[in-house]
Amino acid sequence: MYMRRFLTLFCLIFVLGGVAYAQQMSDEQVVKYVKEAQKMGKSQKQMSTELLRMGVTKEQLERIKSNYEKNAATQKDAQSTDNGMLPSRERQVLNPADDVENPARPEDETDMAQPTTKKTDPENQIFGHNLFQNPRLTFEPSANLATPVNYCLGPGDEVIIDIWGASENTIRQIISPEGNIQVSSMGPVHLSGMTVKEANAYLQREFAKIYAGLGGDKPSSQIKLTLGDIRTIQINIMGEVVVPGTYSLSAFSTVFHALYRAGGVNPIGTLRSIKVVRDGKPLAEVDVYDYIMKGLMSDDIRLQEGDVIIVNPYHSLVKISGKVKRPMYYEMKVSETLASLLKYSGGFKGDAYKKAVRVIRKSGREHQIFNVDEMDYSVFKLDDGDVVSTDSVLDRFENRVEMRGAVYRPGLYQMNGTVNTVKQLIKQAEGLRGEAFLSRAILTREREDLTYETIPLDLRGMLNGTVADIPLQRNDVVYIPSIHDLQEEQTITIHGQVANPGTFAYADNMSIEDVVIMAGGLLEDASTIKVEIARRVKDPASSAFSSTIGQTFSLDLKDDLKLGNGENFYLLPFDEIYVRKSPAYFKQQNVRVNGEVLFSGSYALSQKNERLSDLVLKAGGITPDAYVKGARLTRKRTPEEMRREQDVMRMARNREGKDSIALEKLNISETYSVGIDLSSALRNPKSDADLVLREGDELYIPEYINTVKISGAVMYPNTVVYKSGERLKYYINQAGGFGDMARKRRAYVVYLNGTVSRVRKSNASAIEPGCEIIVPSKGEKKRMTTAEIVGLGTSAASLAAVVASLINLFK
Repeated sequence: MYMRRFLTLFCLIFVLGGVAYAQQMSDEQVVKYVKEAQKMGKSQKQMSTELLRMGVTKEQLERIKSNYEKNAATQKDAQSTDNGMLPSRERQVLNPADDVENPARPEDETDMAQPTTKKTDPENQIFGHNLFQNPRLTFEPSANLATPVNYCLGPGDEVIIDIWGASENTIRQIISPEGNIQVSSMGPVHLSGMTVKEANAYLQREFAKIYAGLGGDKPSSQIKLTLGDIRTIQINIMGEVVVPGTYSLSAFSTVFHALYRAGGVNPIGTLRSIKVVRDGKPLAEVDVYDYIMKGLMSDDIRLQEGDVIIVNPYHSLVKISGKVKRPMYYEMKVSETLASLLKYSGGFKGDAYKKAVRVIRKSGREHQIFNVDEMDYSVFKLDDGDVVSTDSVLDRFENRVEMRGAVYRPGLYQMNGTVNTVKQLIKQAEGLRGEAFLSRAILTREREDLTYETIPLDLRGMLNGTVADIPLQRNDVVYIPSIHDLQEEQTITIHGQVANPGTFAYADNMSIEDVVIMAGGLLEDASTIKVEIARRVKDPASSAFSSTIGQTFSLDLKDDLKLGNGENFYLLPFDEIYVRKSPAYFKQQNVRVNGEVLFSGSYALSQKNERLSDLVLKAGGITPDAYVKGARLTRKRTPEEMRREQDVMRMARNREGKDSIALEKLNISETYSVGIDLSSALRNPKSDADLVLREGDELYIPEYINTVKISGAVMYPNTVVYKSGERLKYYINQAGGFGDMARKRRAYVVYLNGTVSRVRKSNASAIEPGCEIIVPSKGEKKRMTTAEIVGLGTSAASLAAVVASLINLFK
């Protein structure tokens, strides 16, 4: 739509102006120009003026408008049928640059020396052909260029004549087709054919006749002629260009700009001999390669009205491929050689074989091949269709040897006058290191058939002069092993009560004290009277079986880490040291008592068999408000208990079926309750009821509680006052009686001290203050007793219940 408005505007401009020039631009070039002008932000006036100068007629614009509207309609239809694929003609109209940037070859041109210049394959492009297809390199003359003194004036040029000084005036005139300007008081003044310099001198003389002060030795006024709008000239471009024809150009235009306007040369056009003809005589011959390679534009002359540019077919087109910096097709002159082609291609790459190149030529009947040596590059002349190929260097070294192993500077070395033997190579590598194994080294040599052989070296004899030195050959590799490479890495290991037990590198004369220091020293619980060393039994020369698999040494250390007997005991490789824990070392083991005691808090165990009664005694005894029968003990699980419980859980998870689901309901905490009878423990100290304490135990002695809680399958779970001598039925009635789903015979009591007991209706003593009566429902799982767990093999109880019971047993 936007394009259509511009084309309509241009048609109106041409109708009003009545301009009738011969067609100078193709339709595609007009469309391309309008698009580029829009991107550059040119005004409508600027675009119309420039198109007029280019010779575009109103008939051509009307035709472009008509074609554009037709193609737009075709495009719309095509998008609904073939996913928007444009017809080829419309693509040409909307994208005229396609025809300019990628000119099609004639169908009969199939010779390998005449390739198309496709961007997708740089090696098949012709060097320089894309120069005039670059939209950023138009060679358009600058409109702000100062008026050249050698510019030749002609009809259509606007001249500005400024007079200043004693007399002042400005005359602005356009040179008429007759070559004159009209000056008042003087009449017509002929300027056509003069240069700007000549015109200034001529006007100085002529205007001195009417302006005082312009003549004489000391003029009081000055006069100067400059150019305003430049005239448009018409030139003809003929021959092998993309769009030959007549073009209207700025008078400042040169040959390069004219070629750009014509779309550049076509695939068979020459870039090396572009001729400019003026008044029927050859004026200049332009070589584009001089501009591309050297930046020379001396032959890019300014054009004049009626000049003819002739682009003939190329004389010779040669392709170069392989290891050059710019492999592609190049146009060659008759006098140019292979050296010129290499210069045009940027020269050899770093990995190229430079001693010779290969040339394939069509002799007229069959192909010929030439291997051109380096010294003949400057004299070997190329023919049309030649293909030059350059190879890469061989993937091998001609003077390389390699040193590996126990030398100070291993690596690659060159064979030269100073490095030709093994000893010389060792010297070049700055000698052997101290750990070098001199009895045998290895030289690996590559044969001519690319197989390898190994040559043993006696370095000790070679260095002493008792064995002859061995000459080196190309690609030899000398490997000198280290004594450490030929034996197992020697270590010392320390275990037990040290800060950082582990494995350390062995060193000669290493003692136990050294290893203990390397391990960060002894821990506080380490035993110094029994440090053991386990040593390997080894006898490489033995041929008999031995039942001894190791040696053990037991030593004692003093506080200064020295041996108790004052002797030195040196370790051997792979010895292992064991530092035991002292049997007389114990960390503080704390227990805690809370509740109704005189002094609650944490207490340290002083004996291994301290009991509940001892702890109460340390706490000052119980208070008068204490309810001793309700005392309970909380104990931490040991790592061994945690491990056993985890094993049971893992075994249960391996079982398939519904048993594994019930395991999710199990909650294994770090602590558990221990059922105790503190009153019996206090009455009979050291008895079985007086439980032996261990670290982490926490004893809680509550106050007297005279309530009983009833929960579970009863009508109204409740908490009631304890009444001595009452049986189960009394308390059940206090909760409204049994529920419909109650298991009446399964009722049980949980006491404050953590113990659990079944209760019978006739057993009044089973109910104690502070206890909780629980009546299970018929939907609950049956709780297992210890006796049932013993008979687990024939029981039908679920595995989850078994696991829970086992965990309780492990407590």
